[in-house]
Amino acid sequence: MISHKFQPFKTNISGISLPEKFTFPFYYEPHELSIIASTELQNYLETQTDFEHNFGLDATQKGLIIGKMFGVLVCQNEVGELGYLWAFSGKLADSNHHDKFVPTVYDMLDAKGFYKIGEENLNQITSEIESLKESENYKKVFKNLEKTKTEAFNDIQNQKNNIKVQKKLRDEIRKSNSFNEEELKEASKQEGILLKKMTQFWNYKIQDSQKEFDLINSKIETLKLERKQKSAALQQRLFAEYAFLNQFGILKSIGEIFEENPPAGAGECAAPKLLHYAFANKLKPIAMAEFWWGKSPNSEIRKHKQFYPACKSKCEPILMQHMLDGLDMEENPFENNPAAGKVISIVYNDDYLVLINKPAEFLSVPGKQIKDSVYQRVKDLYPKATGPLIVHRLDMSTSGIMILAKNEEVYKELQSQFIKRTIKKRYVALLDGVLQENEGFIDFPLRVDLDDRPRQLVCYEHGKTAKTKWQKIEVIDNKTKVYFYPITGRTHQLRVHASHELGLKTPILGDDLYGKKANRLHLHAEQLTFIHPISKEEMTFSVEAEF
Repeated sequence: MISHKFQPFKTNISGISLPEKFTFPFYYEPHELSIIASTELQNYLETQTDFEHNFGLDATQKGLIIGKMFGVLVCQNEVGELGYLWAFSGKLADSNHHDKFVPTVYDMLDAKGFYKIGEENLNQITSEIESLKESENYKKVFKNLEKTKTEAFNDIQNQKNNIKVQKKLRDEIRKSNSFNEEELKEASKQEGILLKKMTQFWNYKIQDSQKEFDLINSKIETLKLERKQKSAALQQRLFAEYAFLNQFGILKSIGEIFEENPPAGAGECAAPKLLHYAFANKLKPIAMAEFWWGKSPNSEIRKHKQFYPACKSKCEPILMQHMLDGLDMEENPFENNPAAGKVISIVYNDDYLVLINKPAEFLSVPGKQIKDSVYQRVKDLYPKATGPLIVHRLDMSTSGIMILAKNEEVYKELQSQFIKRTIKKRYVALLDGVLQENEGFIDFPLRVDLDDRPRQLVCYEHGKTAKTKWQKIEVIDNKTKVYFYPITGRTHQLRVHASHELGLKTPILGDDLYGKKANRLHLHAEQLTFIHPISKEEMTFSVEAEF
């Protein structure tokens, strides 16, 4: 019997063809059925009274603002009827269970479940440890141990200093005509004997204090070991409980998938929850999509109602290594060469360097699977060139001027200019919206999103400085053409600075990571000014954008 989580479409879908293949979850255009299912979910979220959660969409609502990723899975039941499932990532309104959404594979919030019981047991051990540490007896013996160590150090150090002073005095005496060498040697010997006896005395005192301390501290260390062992066992059991089905009915845990070291939150995303529920209830997956609902986190770029791919670090191993096994799925676009059929044009060439115009969707350097790149093409063009060649990079999706060195000496000189930021760069971009300001300066640090590479995050703790000057050129059909003058050269710097709330709040047209897809990313490295490493002449080159 199919659960009520499988809902029929409210919209008339009779004229819509099914997709030929299942959605490739890491780069996709949502199918029309997925869009309708998502719209019906969004309509529910806008009007529902089943739960209270502050998504940051209502300025009057109180509580912590937490935007949320939601997912829909269009599927077919055993009699061929179409419907869909809904899911959310993580928890919603402090709960893993809501009437219209598929449940989590294991509910960590269940008060009667082994995880909460085990967690409470760990908390009790921690409380006992803290209680022992706060006891008067513990504080007393600890203070006594530290005091004894301090007194021992000071006493022994004073004797060592005294020995040095006495040695200097004896050296002065030896400079006179009247002295008894045997007496001086004996004095030195007695000082050494006294130091040895003092050291032995204090070692005994410290040992006595240490024993007293160890007697009570051993209880704490025993409890710490018990807590560590129970915590590890609880974690392993949790990894085993998070077991997901595939279409063949095979269960595989995240412990197995991630070799007992899954990232935090693995298995809690919408996509694996949806597919697991479908397979458990004999529903055939047809198409899938995920969208963001609510205010973006401060560090990320998430747009309300916008579709996003499944995350890489948490979902890709679960889905690609197990859950999607055997499904007839759309091809993986990351395995296709985006540079196939494209040519790079030479902007300038001499014996020392070459400037090229890189097309959009063209790798600067070879990737893990695709070797075709600017590096490979230039190497083929100039087989006698030596050195690293690539002086700087452009994102695969960005077009424009790149400079390459033909020998190591030229490479080092050009690299130095980039490091010292004496090379001037100008990009032109078309933003997907209208800017009111005419110019400005953007400055916030960036780092890679470790859970979802290659996306970048704003991070003031571990991020690297990223600075950009910008200038508005014109507004065309509700799109703003701008110049970007990057002062630093961080990965995706201009894309994030354009889209983020701390920046221009307006993504570059066609930005499939931080905005919406279009025919291409409308970002072009238009102009480059540098000092020629050999002639020392300042050179400026410009290539107009093709968008």
